[in-house]
Amino acid sequence: MRDVIVIGAGGGGPVVAKELAERGLDVMVLEGGARHANPEQEWSYLENHMNSTLTGKFRVGPSDPSKPAWFRELTNPSTISQVAGVGGTTLHYYGNSPRAMPGVFAGYNGADRNLYDNRYRFPFSYDEMRPYYEWTEATLPVQTAAMGKKEKAFFDSAEAAGLSPITTKDVTRAGFRPQENAILQPGGNAGKTRDSSQLRYPDATGCTHCGHCFQGCKLPKGAPRNLKARRSTDNSYIPMALTADLYKPGGKAITLITDAYVTRVISDRPWYSRTRVARGVEWRDTNTGETHSEEARVVIMAGGCIENPRLWHNSDLPDFNGWVGRGLTDHALDWVVGQFPHDVGGTGGPSSSSRADFPGYGSMENAASMPAIHANNLSDSNTGIRSLYDNGLSKTGAWDGKSGRVYGNELKDMMSDANRLMPILILTDDDVEYQNRVDVSQAFSDEHGPVARIRMEKRNRSRRTVRNRDYLCNRAAEILRAGGASKIVRLDWNPVLLHMQSSMRMGDSARNSVLDENCEARAVDGLYIADHSALPNAIGGPNPTLTSQALATRTAEKIFQKHFGGAPWVGQENPVSSIDDVVTQAVIDRGI
Repeated sequence: MRDVIVIGAGGGGPVVAKELAERGLDVMVLEGGARHANPEQEWSYLENHMNSTLTGKFRVGPSDPSKPAWFRELTNPSTISQVAGVGGTTLHYYGNSPRAMPGVFAGYNGADRNLYDNRYRFPFSYDEMRPYYEWTEATLPVQTAAMGKKEKAFFDSAEAAGLSPITTKDVTRAGFRPQENAILQPGGNAGKTRDSSQLRYPDATGCTHCGHCFQGCKLPKGAPRNLKARRSTDNSYIPMALTADLYKPGGKAITLITDAYVTRVISDRPWYSRTRVARGVEWRDTNTGETHSEEARVVIMAGGCIENPRLWHNSDLPDFNGWVGRGLTDHALDWVVGQFPHDVGGTGGPSSSSRADFPGYGSMENAASMPAIHANNLSDSNTGIRSLYDNGLSKTGAWDGKSGRVYGNELKDMMSDANRLMPILILTDDDVEYQNRVDVSQAFSDEHGPVARIRMEKRNRSRRTVRNRDYLCNRAAEILRAGGASKIVRLDWNPVLLHMQSSMRMGDSARNSVLDENCEARAVDGLYIADHSALPNAIGGPNPTLTSQALATRTAEKIFQKHFGGAPWVGQENPVSSIDDVVTQAVIDRGI
């Protein structure tokens, strides 16, 4: 019997696995996708090669590319932007690691408190969360983003629009700031040359400003895995978990099994318990088709907002209050893009290194990328082609004309020089809404059972969610106008399910939450969740990865205390950084 089984090696699972492995527990991690052990050889800069939802390296599907991607049923027009494999969706995230807004936590009494979704707060205070943020930030580590031309252009524009700098991580007022990024600062030749021969470790360290953040980070060349620039979990927590016995006295390396799709959480109901008790898992080898089972004292679900509800339902676990899979929230992603008469660095450096925050409404960030990604972003909209269709959906505002996607000659003109574009990504603080949900399909199954069914309404959202999105889009257009943009478009994107939260939400009431304040399932003892799905709300709009990782750290500590009689360590010890020399040597010694 294992001490702990973790289901999923994406953004959250490796965090709780590493923390418990450092405590000496026997931890098994099961990941349905692949582990890309040699990214320098396996990954490319070709967007479609990496990101095609059907055939790309970063798809939701088995590691064998000849096998079809895993299917999900979508009941409304939307796009799911997720990745299977070790690292999960952190393989293509921008590394942005801001904290949640303090206003989404219990006990908040700031002047803006009534602007938030007050029905669904964290069941504890921001002050209680802060040490776990600090621990996670030191472990990754999180650093102030490397900046250049596009960041200066954004800051100048924001200041011209009347915003002032934010100088704290605890955001309670509107303003602009550098990103807190899980990306290592450039060192040596990094950031000073595009000559690939000079961008090898140790002559170059940290971010090389290649701009291909959506492709997975494989640079600097020759760097040990834990010293690759971006701190996705395949470069940070997983190397630490696999070497915990070498760098941490008393630690025990995890057992990582990939291509292992968990199909059932095993549970029973003992005579002495009102609830079920988790006993282990069953999983299927996606290469051979063989099935396996393993017992454990604690089971942790970390498959994400879609797969966790699917697994719950396919395991016939109880749903006493009807909230399993309910309340799925996103950050209603939208784009406002400015075209400038001069170069504003639209494709240079890390994809996103600057942001502006508006407590109670959400956030925005200058999110630039390679030209193909720019063109893709300009070509999507819920309201059709910009200024062409009079369908009653296109909105007007501080941008030029109606909202909608750009096409034809207008698209050619805007893409003629992507460095003159300043794309601003809108991240709204969305309400938790009961009708948005994940359950299982009544029509479609695959080799792992009934597939997930996702219902995410775009045109039936709360008044506050719509208000937040329109407010931020107008503010973004004002910033671009103040900075000198000659043309501004709003795309009004379809739902892009990337920043998903809350489908298995924690809360302070058994009436409307799946998890208690320690992220343990209310209906199943010994079953925990450690990823975005545990978040109780949209966290105010900031990127969710850091918050879910800090929460997973807290969950690991609670597990260790309750089930293994251990003592807390956050605030009592100093965290080991994933780039510490001792970790680096352990990674080299083990060939991770």
